[in-house]
Amino acid sequence: MTGETGRRRLAAAVAGALILAQAVTGGCARPAEPGGAVLYERFCASCHGPGGKGDGPVAAELKTRPSDLTTLAARSGGRFDEAAVMTVIDGRREVEAHGPRTMPVWGLAFERDLGDQLHTRYAALLRTRALADYLRSIQEEPEQDNAG
Repeated sequence: MTGETGRRRLAAAVAGALILAQAVTGGCARPAEPGGAVLYERFCASCHGPGGKGDGPVAAELKTRPSDLTTLAARSGGRFDEAAVMTVIDGRREVEAHGPRTMPVWGLAFERDLGDQLHTRYAALLRTRALADYLRSIQEEPEQDNAG
């Protein structure tokens, strides 16, 4: 009898969890967030180019050429500085040493793009993280000095 009672309790717990999940999500599944490559193509490639070299179709029209995003780690002593990259992508913190802002404030743009979605600020941060992860994946390997 204990086995049957245990199975019934488990079935009731699973059913309750499903009902609760449906109530919390409004009964519909939320579409998955786009990955870093998709976000890059949508928000960054027009300036930074499809390969991240700073040669996008809009680059020639800008006063300052967009950065070569494939050399971020090389320009940081061989280390990909995720926090710094995410700060620049978000754009809400002005960095005097970088000069005048020419890049959009993507953190706010992501929040507007997400509309009234629950936890928009967190979802915008996830987009920023996905972009940073994608940029990490396109870093060029430093050239080896073969003169040895």
